[in-house]
Amino acid sequence: MDFLDEHLSELDEEQEEIIWVSKSEIKRDAEALKKFGAKLVALTAANLERIPLDEKLADAIALAQRSQRGALRRQLQYIGKLLRNTDIEPLQEALDKLENKHNQQQAMFHRLEQLRDQLLENDNNSVLSQLIAQYPALDIQHLRNLIRAAQKERATQKPPKFYREIFQYLKSLETAD
Repeated sequence: MDFLDEHLSELDEEQEEIIWVSKSEIKRDAEALKKFGAKLVALTAANLERIPLDEKLADAIALAQRSQRGALRRQLQYIGKLLRNTDIEPLQEALDKLENKHNQQQAMFHRLEQLRDQLLENDNNSVLSQLIAQYPALDIQHLRNLIRAAQKERATQKPPKFYREIFQYLKSLETAD
Protein backbone atom coordinates (compact mmCIF):
# COMPACT_ATOMS: atom_id res chain seq x y z
CA MET A 1 0.00 0.00 0.00
CA ASP A 2 2.83 2.32 0.73
CA PHE A 3 4.19 2.00 -2.82
CA LEU A 4 0.73 2.57 -4.27
CA ASP A 5 0.21 5.73 -2.20
CA GLU A 6 3.56 7.14 -3.37
CA HIS A 7 2.73 6.39 -7.01
CA LEU A 8 -0.70 8.02 -6.73
CA SER A 9 0.73 11.14 -5.10
CA GLU A 10 3.33 11.39 -7.92
CA LEU A 11 0.52 11.13 -10.50
CA ASP A 12 -1.45 13.85 -8.71
CA GLU A 13 1.59 16.16 -8.77
CA GLU A 14 2.14 15.53 -12.49
CA GLN A 15 -1.52 16.28 -13.25
CA GLU A 16 -1.34 19.53 -11.30
CA GLU A 17 1.60 20.63 -13.46
CA ILE A 18 -0.31 20.02 -16.69
CA ILE A 19 -2.14 23.13 -17.84
CA TRP A 20 -5.29 22.35 -19.75
CA VAL A 21 -5.96 24.63 -22.70
CA SER A 22 -9.32 24.59 -24.39
CA LYS A 23 -9.71 24.17 -28.13
CA SER A 24 -11.34 27.59 -28.30
CA GLU A 25 -8.35 29.23 -26.66
CA ILE A 26 -5.99 27.53 -29.09
CA LYS A 27 -8.12 28.78 -31.99
CA ARG A 28 -8.19 32.33 -30.58
CA ASP A 29 -4.40 32.31 -30.24
CA ALA A 30 -3.99 31.01 -33.80
CA GLU A 31 -6.36 33.70 -35.11
CA ALA A 32 -4.44 36.40 -33.21
CA LEU A 33 -1.18 35.20 -34.76
CA LYS A 34 -2.80 35.20 -38.20
CA LYS A 35 -3.94 38.82 -37.67
CA PHE A 36 -0.44 39.75 -36.52
CA GLY A 37 0.90 38.12 -39.69
CA ALA A 38 -1.56 40.16 -41.76
CA LYS A 39 -0.20 43.34 -40.15
CA LEU A 40 3.30 42.28 -41.14
CA VAL A 41 2.16 41.55 -44.71
CA ALA A 42 0.62 45.04 -44.94
CA LEU A 43 3.96 46.73 -44.17
CA THR A 44 6.11 48.29 -46.87
CA ALA A 45 9.45 46.73 -47.77
CA ALA A 46 11.33 49.54 -46.01
CA ASN A 47 9.38 49.00 -42.78
CA LEU A 48 9.74 45.21 -42.99
CA GLU A 49 13.52 45.63 -42.97
CA ARG A 50 13.24 47.22 -39.52
CA ILE A 51 11.55 44.12 -38.09
CA PRO A 52 13.81 41.21 -37.05
CA LEU A 53 12.36 38.40 -39.19
CA ASP A 54 13.98 35.04 -39.79
CA GLU A 55 14.53 34.10 -43.43
CA LYS A 56 11.66 31.63 -43.69
CA LEU A 57 9.14 34.10 -42.27
CA ALA A 58 10.47 36.94 -44.44
CA ASP A 59 10.08 34.77 -47.55
CA ALA A 60 6.54 33.79 -46.55
CA ILE A 61 5.61 37.45 -46.04
CA ALA A 62 7.12 38.43 -49.39
CA LEU A 63 5.10 35.70 -51.10
CA ALA A 64 1.91 36.81 -49.31
CA GLN A 65 2.45 40.37 -50.52
CA ARG A 66 2.40 39.10 -54.10
CA SER A 67 -0.61 36.78 -53.57
CA GLN A 68 -4.31 37.42 -54.04
CA ARG A 69 -7.57 36.08 -52.62
CA GLY A 70 -7.40 32.37 -51.77
CA ALA A 71 -3.65 32.15 -52.11
CA LEU A 72 -3.29 35.11 -49.74
CA ARG A 73 -5.61 33.46 -47.23
CA ARG A 74 -3.58 30.22 -47.34
CA GLN A 75 -0.33 32.14 -47.08
CA LEU A 76 -1.62 34.03 -44.02
CA GLN A 77 -2.50 30.67 -42.45
CA TYR A 78 1.06 29.53 -43.13
CA ILE A 79 2.53 32.73 -41.67
CA GLY A 80 0.39 32.19 -38.55
CA LYS A 81 1.76 28.66 -38.30
CA LEU A 82 5.34 29.95 -38.59
CA LEU A 83 4.64 32.58 -35.92
CA ARG A 84 3.51 29.85 -33.48
CA ASN A 85 7.10 28.59 -33.40
CA THR A 86 8.63 32.07 -33.23
CA ASP A 87 9.17 34.42 -30.31
CA ILE A 88 6.93 37.27 -31.43
CA GLU A 89 7.87 39.72 -28.65
CA PRO A 90 10.74 41.34 -30.59
CA LEU A 91 8.55 41.44 -33.70
CA GLN A 92 5.70 43.05 -31.76
CA GLU A 93 8.04 45.63 -30.21
CA ALA A 94 9.43 46.59 -33.62
CA LEU A 95 5.91 46.86 -35.06
CA ASP A 96 4.79 48.98 -32.10
CA LYS A 97 7.73 51.33 -32.69
CA LEU A 98 6.73 51.71 -36.34
CA GLU A 99 3.09 52.37 -35.45
CA ASN A 100 4.06 54.80 -32.70
CA LYS A 101 6.28 56.68 -35.13
CA HIS A 102 3.28 57.06 -37.41
CA ASN A 103 1.13 58.30 -34.50
CA GLN A 104 3.83 60.78 -33.48
CA GLN A 105 4.01 62.07 -37.04
CA GLN A 106 0.23 62.53 -37.16
CA ALA A 107 0.34 64.44 -33.86
CA MET A 108 3.11 66.67 -35.23
CA PHE A 109 1.05 67.41 -38.36
CA HIS A 110 -2.00 68.37 -36.27
CA ARG A 111 0.14 70.62 -34.09
CA LEU A 112 1.65 72.33 -37.15
CA GLU A 113 -1.81 72.83 -38.68
CA GLN A 114 -3.01 74.51 -35.48
CA LEU A 115 0.11 76.66 -35.41
CA ARG A 116 -0.47 77.72 -39.03
CA ASP A 117 -4.08 78.67 -38.24
CA GLN A 118 -2.91 80.71 -35.24
CA LEU A 119 -0.38 82.50 -37.42
CA LEU A 120 -3.11 83.54 -39.84
CA GLU A 121 -5.08 85.29 -37.10
CA ASN A 122 -4.67 89.07 -36.91
CA ASP A 123 -3.07 89.04 -33.46
CA ASN A 124 -0.25 86.56 -34.01
CA ASN A 125 2.69 88.27 -32.26
CA SER A 126 2.74 85.85 -29.31
CA VAL A 127 2.76 82.86 -31.69
CA LEU A 128 5.57 84.40 -33.73
CA SER A 129 7.66 85.03 -30.62
CA GLN A 130 7.14 81.40 -29.54
CA LEU A 131 8.30 80.22 -32.96
CA ILE A 132 11.38 82.45 -32.85
CA ALA A 133 12.28 81.02 -29.45
CA GLN A 134 11.61 77.43 -30.52
CA TYR A 135 13.33 77.50 -33.93
CA PRO A 136 16.56 79.50 -34.14
CA ALA A 137 16.81 78.84 -37.89
CA LEU A 138 13.46 80.57 -38.52
CA ASP A 139 13.51 83.16 -41.30
CA ILE A 140 11.01 85.59 -39.78
CA GLN A 141 10.81 87.80 -42.87
CA HIS A 142 10.01 84.85 -45.13
CA LEU A 143 7.36 83.60 -42.70
CA ARG A 144 5.75 87.05 -42.45
CA ASN A 145 5.61 87.27 -46.26
CA LEU A 146 3.94 83.84 -46.40
CA ILE A 147 1.43 84.88 -43.73
CA ARG A 148 0.55 88.11 -45.55
CA ALA A 149 0.14 86.26 -48.86
CA ALA A 150 -2.02 83.58 -47.24
CA GLN A 151 -4.24 86.20 -45.59
CA LYS A 152 -4.58 88.01 -48.92
CA GLU A 153 -5.49 84.83 -50.81
CA ARG A 154 -8.03 83.96 -48.10
CA ALA A 155 -9.62 87.42 -48.41
CA THR A 156 -9.83 87.15 -52.21
CA GLN A 157 -10.94 83.50 -51.99
CA LYS A 158 -8.10 82.20 -54.13
CA PRO A 159 -6.72 78.64 -53.92
CA PRO A 160 -4.72 78.14 -50.69
CA LYS A 161 -1.21 78.03 -52.19
CA PHE A 162 0.53 80.11 -49.50
CA TYR A 163 -1.59 78.51 -46.78
CA ARG A 164 0.02 75.18 -47.78
CA GLU A 165 3.46 76.77 -48.07
CA ILE A 166 3.27 77.94 -44.45
CA PHE A 167 2.62 74.35 -43.38
CA GLN A 168 5.52 73.07 -45.50
CA TYR A 169 7.83 75.73 -44.07
CA LEU A 170 6.87 74.86 -40.49
CA LYS A 171 7.30 71.17 -41.29
CA SER A 172 10.80 71.81 -42.67
CA LEU A 173 11.69 73.66 -39.46
CA GLU A 174 10.37 70.77 -37.36
CA THR A 175 12.28 68.10 -39.27
CA ALA A 176 15.49 70.19 -39.34
CA ASP A 177 15.83 69.85 -35.54
